[in-house]
Amino acid sequence: MTVEYLEAGEAISHGALSARPGVAPAVTDNVNSERLIDARNESQNWLTYYGAYDGQRYSLLDQINAENVANIGPAWIFQAGTAGTIAGASTYAFENCPLIVDGIMFVTGWDGWFWALDAKTGEQLWTYKHAVPFDVSLCCGNVNRGCAIANGKVYFVTPNAQLLALDATNGSVVWTKTIGDVRAGESASLAPLVIKNTLITGSAGGEFGVRGHIDCWDLETGEQMWRTYTVPKPGEPGSETWPDDGEAWQRGGGNHWVTGTYDPETNLYYAGTGNPAPDFDGGVREGDNLYTDSVVALDVDTGQIKWHYQFTPHDLWDYDSTMEMTLFERDGKKLLAHFDKNGYMFVLDRTNGELQHVTPFVDRIDWGVITRDGKVTPRKYPDKEGEPVHFYPGPAGAKEWTHAAYSPKEDLFYVPVADVGATATRRRREFKEGMPYWSAGVQVDIDDMAGSVSAFDSHGEEKWRWRLDYPMAASVLATAGDLVFAGTPTGEFVALHAQTGEKLWQFQCGSGHHSSCSTYSVDGKQFVVVPVGWGGWLEGIIPGLLGAGHGSALIAFALPDSFLQSS
Repeated sequence: MTVEYLEAGEAISHGALSARPGVAPAVTDNVNSERLIDARNESQNWLTYYGAYDGQRYSLLDQINAENVANIGPAWIFQAGTAGTIAGASTYAFENCPLIVDGIMFVTGWDGWFWALDAKTGEQLWTYKHAVPFDVSLCCGNVNRGCAIANGKVYFVTPNAQLLALDATNGSVVWTKTIGDVRAGESASLAPLVIKNTLITGSAGGEFGVRGHIDCWDLETGEQMWRTYTVPKPGEPGSETWPDDGEAWQRGGGNHWVTGTYDPETNLYYAGTGNPAPDFDGGVREGDNLYTDSVVALDVDTGQIKWHYQFTPHDLWDYDSTMEMTLFERDGKKLLAHFDKNGYMFVLDRTNGELQHVTPFVDRIDWGVITRDGKVTPRKYPDKEGEPVHFYPGPAGAKEWTHAAYSPKEDLFYVPVADVGATATRRRREFKEGMPYWSAGVQVDIDDMAGSVSAFDSHGEEKWRWRLDYPMAASVLATAGDLVFAGTPTGEFVALHAQTGEKLWQFQCGSGHHSSCSTYSVDGKQFVVVPVGWGGWLEGIIPGLLGAGHGSALIAFALPDSFLQSS
């Protein structure tokens, strides 16, 4: 596809898709449920958050492959800048996953920014800036993880808990909906997910003692179709796992702040939930605290919870389970894999939630033990007021929110691993609406830390490990070209051999990585694009990099034209 920029009054000829400055071609008009279900088979695009509903972050593109990846270099760079009412140097991070459809790229940023770019050149087509109040309460940085596209519109959420639909051709607002109570400390940061004729979102703000929820909206009108709370009220299934005091469940956390996955055959949306509130202090919320630190399988049409599995009952370590629920098949069974903050890999039957097996995926785990049958036995946690307790993994987890990838070609999961501990000291805090409900002082280890991209088969057996000195904090991407792409905290963007873990290429991007790269092609040329930008909560989970360069750029890599012409 060719995107041309016309002078005022110039006629459009030869039938090419065209755009004036400030206008993008109408490429999203025919993005619908059918295309999204089949998204992987049009791998020239990246149509939805994980690339496909199954969360595998796997692309069929192979023009860039293990044999030639050493020749790739920057094709273009888009400087996003750092402007914004609440975008201070230590508050924001670039956590986006770019979406691409027919040569047009849609990118969200912190502080309510949205950009439409020419995916071939990086040239800006239009931009939108949402007015975010400067006093919005944010737990863990001023961030946004991405958007959704369908029916001529793009959809995204803002830090002040708004859901917006924009005209995809020019960025004008079509409708706006309030999806959370900012006065209570609710916010929003996930990429919405289009399913059928609806849109799924989730809330953030568990560190402020809010009650998490998942919401469904009509694509065209923004009308709310249903809301499902992730903490049950008295009388609802699971309410027996909370104190019967009429208070704890109302501020119980469990927020769904990372996009879920979807199986059209089961019609279930698999949502990960966050930690219970308050963090660390279990004395004010005795019980398992459902449905926090869980996967809940929701009927897309009704929002009803069909089944659940809790990874860390009665969480005392801040082990959110919001990260991806990867869908795959093995021996004729429909399965779901999840790499949890608590250091264990879980494989479940995704039709009913039955545990298939659980195995550790990080070297150091001493907070507790999970046996093969899923029984959890806590060992170390901040139990006494004012008494420090050190444990592995720390609250950053053995894996942060950033995502693993799965290659069905290799039957391997590629996991960004963080091997770092922390010390927590419990400090009971009384609940006050809109104020942080964080019941411990936490110090993440500044020394003796490590990270890796580790490859595991679907049974949990480690096949290879690419090591580095800092915890990994960015998503990885797998391709049919036998490649795994990953960004490091110190700025390197690397390509690893999918079968061996051998590093085949790297590029220093000038700032640490805490985002989700994607791949696409335009006019037959494959690109790999990665947002780069360090800051926000990252400086708390890797304090050894405090003060590192922040950056705020989008970098696209490709093979040189001369190489393609000669090959």
